Amino acid sequence: MKVSKSLKLGVLVLIGVMLAAAPVQAQEAISSGGFNPQEILRNALEWIDGLGAIGAIAFMIIYIVATVAFLPGSVLTLGAGVVFGVVLGSIYVFIGATIGATLAFLVGRYLARGWISQKISGNENFAAIDNAIGREGLKIVLLTRLSPVFPFNLLNYGLGITGVSLKDYVIGSVGMIPGTIMYVYLGSLAGNIATIGGADQPTNPTITWAIRIIGFIATVAVTLYVTKVARKALDESIAVNQ
Repeated sequence: MKVSKSLKLGVLVLIGVMLAAAPVQAQEAISSGGFNPQEILRNALEWIDGLGAIGAIAFMIIYIVATVAFLPGSVLTLGAGVVFGVVLGSIYVFIGATIGATLAFLVGRYLARGWISQKISGNENFAAIDNAIGREGLKIVLLTRLSPVFPFNLLNYGLGITGVSLKDYVIGSVGMIPGTIMYVYLGSLAGNIATIGGADQPTNPTITWAIRIIGFIATVAVTLYVTKVARKALDESIAVNQ
């Protein structure tokens, strides 16, 4: 009976995280309504490309703002390959993404965490799972950062309302490095900012498949791991209350 309940709760936890895919549809709706964030970011990249030495600073600031504002970071990541090259582009993207993600995490924690805590204060099972995820936060953040199934922008806010510590969250950001390097490299193949994100953008089959394989493995791993953590936490909670 314990296993059955815990598995169900683990699945509910995963469903909640997987619903993060919703912003994709929202972004398409915004674009169709006249506001085109991709075009805005491409224009920003054109501007950055003409700034010279201070372009890197401007790029990272824009990346930070875009991350907090839910704008599509993929355009900036690909564009970094065109403007700065693979090595410097990857460094600038990682710095901007990490700072932006941390700010979003803090917003989620201090604007929503208190409310969530109040709502679950009377539910010992959910509280136990929240604490367990907090203890295993580093591994969970690492795995979700490797998986493209979990949208980057929403995940930043979502993790803020869990028990994951700020330290584990920041360290876990290293999970973005493989995907960052791969996407920056793909962007460098375009050679032209105007083609970033378009159908005519050059691709590298090896890199594309590497991203898919890494993402698939990470998605399966985080699914199994979060379910295991949730099941263990629920079993412990039930045992304490018996």
